Amino acid sequence: MPISDLSYIFQWWILFFAIGILFFPFTSFVFRSFIDRGYIFAKVFGMVAISYVLFALSTLHILPFTYFSILLAGYLTVALSLLPIFTQQKFKKYIFSLVKNRQVLMFVVIEEIIFLLCLTLWSFIRSHQPDIHGLEKYMDFGFVNSILKTDYFPAKDLWLAPFSINYYYFGHLITAVLTKLSMLSSAITYNLMIATLFAFAFSCSFSIGINLISRVIHETKIHINTSQFKKLFTILFAGGISAFLLSLSGNLHAVYTFFKPYSNENPIPFWGLQFLPETFPNAYWYPNATRFIHNTIHEFPIYSFVVSDLHGHVIGIPIVLTIVAILLHEFLFSKTFSLWTKILLSFLLACAYMTNALDGPIYLLLTLSVITFHLQKFHKIILSQVIKKIALTFLVLVSGLAFFSLPFSLHFNSFVNGIGVLCAPDFLTNFGKIGPFLFEPQHCQKSPLWQLLILYGFFMFWTFILWFTILRKKIALRTDLFVAILCAVSFLFIIIPEFFYFKDIYPAHYRANTMFKLTYQSFMLLSLASGYTIVRVILNLKYPFGLAQGGQISNIKIGYWISICAGLFALFLVSIYPYFAINSYYENLKTYRGLNGVSYLKTLYPQDFTAIEWLRENISGQPIILEAQGDSYTDYARVSTHTGLPTVLGWTVHEWLWRGSYNIPSPRIADVQTLYESKNIFQVKNLIRKYEIQYIFFGQLERQKYPSSTEEMFQKLGSVVYKNNGTTIYKIN
Repeated sequence: MPISDLSYIFQWWILFFAIGILFFPFTSFVFRSFIDRGYIFAKVFGMVAISYVLFALSTLHILPFTYFSILLAGYLTVALSLLPIFTQQKFKKYIFSLVKNRQVLMFVVIEEIIFLLCLTLWSFIRSHQPDIHGLEKYMDFGFVNSILKTDYFPAKDLWLAPFSINYYYFGHLITAVLTKLSMLSSAITYNLMIATLFAFAFSCSFSIGINLISRVIHETKIHINTSQFKKLFTILFAGGISAFLLSLSGNLHAVYTFFKPYSNENPIPFWGLQFLPETFPNAYWYPNATRFIHNTIHEFPIYSFVVSDLHGHVIGIPIVLTIVAILLHEFLFSKTFSLWTKILLSFLLACAYMTNALDGPIYLLLTLSVITFHLQKFHKIILSQVIKKIALTFLVLVSGLAFFSLPFSLHFNSFVNGIGVLCAPDFLTNFGKIGPFLFEPQHCQKSPLWQLLILYGFFMFWTFILWFTILRKKIALRTDLFVAILCAVSFLFIIIPEFFYFKDIYPAHYRANTMFKLTYQSFMLLSLASGYTIVRVILNLKYPFGLAQGGQISNIKIGYWISICAGLFALFLVSIYPYFAINSYYENLKTYRGLNGVSYLKTLYPQDFTAIEWLRENISGQPIILEAQGDSYTDYARVSTHTGLPTVLGWTVHEWLWRGSYNIPSPRIADVQTLYESKNIFQVKNLIRKYEIQYIFFGQLERQKYPSSTEEMFQKLGSVVYKNNGTTIYKIN
């Protein structure tokens, strides 16, 4: 790695290190019974809280979105975070006791090293294909650049001027906040943020894993006759395997590497596979693991990190893992979920909702499930009292979620048109809609069971092992019960898309987004559950580490060992996915290209590149710029994307989705063409006035898209502010 890229990584890491140190007193209070005091979550909470405070104040037009406003929001947030500590005991005494605790410091150092190593590793991987180009990177990069240009929120929609963004963009706002604080270019921080999210996915799940197993060791009295080294090794192993499964593993689809490949749209059942020794390993196409079931999407984190779209479901990973960690801590160590804890959870649920809309209700359901079981199991409250307390909890959480998400919700209109019912009977399709429920004819996609087994069979296996070896024997610990709740909720989210879907604009892929959003979270929760179960089983077997003192399984049968061997083979299958995915996308890591994500423009559109750089450096604010309009997933809208300057119309289908109607963006297609090709100066002037256009970009794609266009009209309407080898920028007079 060249010194310049290492300096970028170091500068970025220092920012997160500072955030972690500043907010560690707060998370050490929230996670006061964790062996690491929730250190890694201090970074998450810090970046989320600072971004939220600035977002709220800027939405109210109290503070503009500037570097100094971020610092002010940071000071305010740190001060507020220290209030819970001041109410409990003297601050200095608390901090001194924290620093003096060697075990806590050891885990703090370990987690910081893990975070830095993961950040560096994925930055290195991204440097072999850093282009912010392809798939939906233009959308994500454009959101970040538009936010960086904004003065007050809501941020402007870069592809439908002069509207504001109608999408859950809080995660992109977090990226913009970190970009301003780091004083690095967004072309660099886009890739650093992807690496950071990988680092968070690994280190946050590591923290959850070590705290689960450390509690097992404590409750089963394993620690009494066990050396500190063996105990530490077991805890670190638990954290490592949980982190690996969540952030790096795939699914059982990797079994297809051993057999003759199938055509992408026609997967072959595993019992019909043909083994060809001469072609092993075959040309395994890693995206097939995320598009296995017809007309659906079922991604998981490592695929997201590989393709590196900075989407809400990826940016939301550290937020939702923080929610899981809080639920775990309270479930294990608290007699009751306090009002303060519920308010904190409602804040994080709101941030999850603003980052990736369905994450709000998904983790609201998980929160209610955990609290319900906590009340019923550990307090022996009768059913009527449980219902009453859960109703009050639901009211607090939903009210808090609605309140904290208000700065976002005031300017957001949901583009979900209802809840569709799969395979509705004919008499209901005659109604079409009853309340929020849709009954659409010819909407009866179902997932074959064998395909679900391929996707989630690994998790099903370890869930069965957890039940067979522990839960059904009634020797379950609190950790076992918490993991069982994770499994139950996760499988519910896998089942829901087989019966319902959230209606969007896509005709054939009508349940794709529903399955995508729900099962993505299932994959993460089941990864944590499986990592825990693997170590829990090892402890019960006692042979590998000699640790088990209680709850061990006697008279182990051959069938049980066969099951364990099958589980290890399944673990091998899910573990090889990153090898194929990374090598395929990053061309076997042969060519190092650096962290700059827009350097590809120098080769692809050299004249446009220099013009875009000129706009980034010389145009302040967000004046509207005209550029060629084109379809989604193309290179059109490259000017607005890379500069954050709004244009008349960018990717049409994306705007169709965000606005819920094709009638909103579609008239602009003809208007943009008229602006470039019309010879009627009055017609062009009217459209310029209508869309408040201040600049016109005339480059390579404009010439290709509108062959009848000439620059004579633009010369009459404005003056040249930039010109270089056929690319010209006009400013309207």
